[in-house]
Amino acid sequence: MLFNHSSLIFDDDPTERDEQIMLLKSRFYRRIYYGWIMLVAVSITEVIAWGILYYAYSVFILPMALDFGVESLTIATGFTVALLANGIAAPIVGWWLDRYGARSLMTMGSLGGCGLLLLWSRVTNPLQLYLVMAGIGVVSATVLYEPAFAIVATWFRRKRGKALQVLTFFGAWASVLFIPLTGRLVEQMGWRSALWVLAAILALTILPHALLVRRSPADLGLAPDGDQSAHGQVTVIEPSFRPRDALQERRFWLLSIAFAISSFATVAMTVHLIPLLLVRGMSLDVASTIAGLHGLMSLAGRLLIAPIGERRSRRLVTLGLFLMQIGGLIILLISHWPGAAFLYIALFSAGAGTQTIMRAALLAEQYGATNYGVISGWQNAFMTVARTVAPVGAGVLIGSVGYEGMLWCLVGLLGVGSVALAVAEGGG
Repeated sequence: MLFNHSSLIFDDDPTERDEQIMLLKSRFYRRIYYGWIMLVAVSITEVIAWGILYYAYSVFILPMALDFGVESLTIATGFTVALLANGIAAPIVGWWLDRYGARSLMTMGSLGGCGLLLLWSRVTNPLQLYLVMAGIGVVSATVLYEPAFAIVATWFRRKRGKALQVLTFFGAWASVLFIPLTGRLVEQMGWRSALWVLAAILALTILPHALLVRRSPADLGLAPDGDQSAHGQVTVIEPSFRPRDALQERRFWLLSIAFAISSFATVAMTVHLIPLLLVRGMSLDVASTIAGLHGLMSLAGRLLIAPIGERRSRRLVTLGLFLMQIGGLIILLISHWPGAAFLYIALFSAGAGTQTIMRAALLAEQYGATNYGVISGWQNAFMTVARTVAPVGAGVLIGSVGYEGMLWCLVGLLGVGSVALAVAEGGG
């Protein structure tokens, strides 16, 4: 039996029929590159996953502390447990991504996250909370940025920067949407019932992960960016490093040190900025307004600065982002005027937020997409350690040398990170 369609003839030869079907699919998906369809779907799930599994926790601290009759610090420690679990799981998640792709991993992560939220609603003491948060930390590693970055690294080459902009543009709205939503749910329903609603919202990510995520463009007869068939010549040739070789490179560790330092400084300032401004005599309303601009300034940086990385050296652009963070801290140090705090948040947050894009793009650019998951996972584990110790470490510095001394220490650390980034060229 013959079936004619667009010059294709399907006959009884299974091999020829499969090849022709693949060719037909590739023609269809080149009209609207499937990578963009999948990216938009995953970006929307990132908003939900980040909002529920990461940002919403801060809303539950006080209600849970009052319910359990413990200090807020005891409940806040649960978030630290989740961060540590996330960092431990990151290399294993990366290994899975490189070998099996993101589809099953993200689907299982969404299912597991829903179940853990329901378990969370049943906890009655801090130990149970810590166990649940350890699970949520592992689940977060399977559905937050790392698998999404791996998808971008695999599906895009020339347009990778634009793809990362789209992804992180969506992600920036997670805190804006879900912190107020969670607060309203807790106020109206109590924290236990609020978790049931959040679990139902997180369940909306299951089908997009299961039905839309694909491992590679070759599965659809395409090449990265959708410009040519998978059998054609790829326009951008990238290196392909084995994880062991990358981990033995000086360049990898210099980049990891730089980004870990920036992560430490960013988390430290996120936690301690409002207390610092209150000590300086600002009202809580003004201090909260300034701190709340972090997400907006991060988004502005990603939209305005990240495109420069498409035309200039990403490493040099990232170095400029570090200098923006340093400049913001110095402004905060030399002036107690409220306007200086606004300048600080604009520079520091734009620099920190845009680094999310630059780190993912730099890593793929330097080491390729083949083993991106494992290599990124190891780097993320290193950064997670820095993020985890930042609140306590900065608190120790404040207790020893005061807020001004802590700011100078962060300036010094970011200076070290800038040097590490500056000499990271070449590898070896």
